[in-house]
Amino acid sequence: MKRINIIAICLLLLIFSSCSKFMDREPLAKINPDNFFKTEKDLKLYTNSFYTMIPDAEGVYNEDMDNVVKSSVSEFLTGRRQVPVTGGGWTWTELRKINYFLVNCNRVLPFSTTRKYIGAARFFRAWFYFEMVRKFGDLPWYNTPLDGADAAALQKPRDPRQLIMDSVLADIDFAIANLDVVKSNEQVNKWTALALKSRICLFEGTFRKYHKEENFNLPDENKFLQAAADAANELMASGQYKLFAGNPNTAYRDLFASKNANPDEVILARKFSGTLQIYHNANYYTITASYGQPGLEKSFVNSYLMKDGSRFTDKPNFDKIQFYEECQNRDPRLSQTIRTPGYTRIGNTNKLVPDFGASVTGYQLIKYVTDETQDSYVKNDNDMPVFRYAEVLLNYAEAKAELGQLSQSDIDKSIKLLRDRVGMPNLNVAAASASPDPYELARYQEKGRLNGVILEVRRERRIELVIENFRWMDISRWKEGTMLTKQFKGMYFPGPGEFDLDSDGKTDVVIYEGTKPNGPKGPAYLKLGTEINLENGNSGGSIVVNRNITKEFNEKRDYLYPIPIQERTLNKNLLQNPNWPTGM
Repeated sequence: MKRINIIAICLLLLIFSSCSKFMDREPLAKINPDNFFKTEKDLKLYTNSFYTMIPDAEGVYNEDMDNVVKSSVSEFLTGRRQVPVTGGGWTWTELRKINYFLVNCNRVLPFSTTRKYIGAARFFRAWFYFEMVRKFGDLPWYNTPLDGADAAALQKPRDPRQLIMDSVLADIDFAIANLDVVKSNEQVNKWTALALKSRICLFEGTFRKYHKEENFNLPDENKFLQAAADAANELMASGQYKLFAGNPNTAYRDLFASKNANPDEVILARKFSGTLQIYHNANYYTITASYGQPGLEKSFVNSYLMKDGSRFTDKPNFDKIQFYEECQNRDPRLSQTIRTPGYTRIGNTNKLVPDFGASVTGYQLIKYVTDETQDSYVKNDNDMPVFRYAEVLLNYAEAKAELGQLSQSDIDKSIKLLRDRVGMPNLNVAAASASPDPYELARYQEKGRLNGVILEVRRERRIELVIENFRWMDISRWKEGTMLTKQFKGMYFPGPGEFDLDSDGKTDVVIYEGTKPNGPKGPAYLKLGTEINLENGNSGGSIVVNRNITKEFNEKRDYLYPIPIQERTLNKNLLQNPNWPTGM
């Protein structure tokens, strides 16, 4: 913890004052390669600065696509994004830092000393370019630091995505071959690089498969899908990691509430510390109204299987089942992701029902939530997983499924382990193939390319990785942007009345019309039509969220971000992404 945070923070403050402008050379002007990079300590100090690329906690848990719904709707969901003047994700400072190191680090020390540090630099360059490709598609490829006098480099057009991704693969393969094999969830190593490769290649392979009809029309999807499966399988076969286990009714929750990232499962984490006063805000985010009252969306809750592995959506009138009943005998991850009947805070025995003041859908989040001592604003010090073994298992299963190679033995060494943790029966490949879930299939627009096994792997991924910042990545690569345009919903209520959410004999919610009733203190009083909206008004239905806000998704535009105006003004050779205004 101290090694990464103290050294990296000090280095940033003293040397690398952050700058987002593409041509800014100031961060590197203060280091002279002739008198730096002379010792291994110099290499370590410099490469520790790359760890600022790891997402902060809010960049992980603050998810608001279609899994998690909030009281407000972003411009991303409404389709009203504009071409920005500057910023917009087109930021290259980290790349210049990395390339400066790669050009200068071998001046004095032998490769036997520098190799793992070069491996770290190329790991972060691969990660940097992967994230940029996800946003912008084609990009200029730079493997040396830009010089302000190099007009040709500064006016470089975008290189093809194929060149970029082949270069990314070369970087991550070098990292795998040269990084340390010693496990650490604070520093990148061979195992982190394998996990990243499985993520990169799964994204690129599925993106190329499902975006064939657009301007992308990229080849070699199977090359990437096979590379994803192989990287995941190598990590799995190494025996370095396993899933955190414990009580099936608490193990999933405890993994994310743990103060220190579990070394068995968490491959890389963003570290936090009460001692060093480095905190995040997960508790406050979920228990107050300050961050949009986040809650799971109804169709997602419907996707959780029954505890015996059967489908909740096969039940008669499943869409009209009230909260207490819909939570019974479900996949235990549901009750470890949201408040369900009988929920208690860690360190407390008081049973709590969902708080409609903190959750607009009623399905109130508890993932990452710790004990009550950390409920104040920015007070959490539990580590935030960024790469974990569960994702690797899912990457393996999905890559094999997309290749048409997924066998029951593949499931037994991947998804079965996830279900074993929570006491769920295994996924049966033959049964899934013979009987695709009609509810899940109806949600997708790319129905002709899907089968029952792919649907089940996607279900598992959505449930296991919720609120870990994967949802847009998945929607984008599957070409399912229209999912974001559907009406978001919450709990079902049959109409106005008094409701006991946990079946303890006490009223928890009162939905009323007209004047607020003079009832006892304790229940949440929600006025129909203002404080809560139901699909069919006083005839009941699921809560509808942001009913009067239209959500749009442009299939021919919105899978990529627009390039900012300023960048295209400075470099006339940068073409705008398809169907975005030029802004010029």
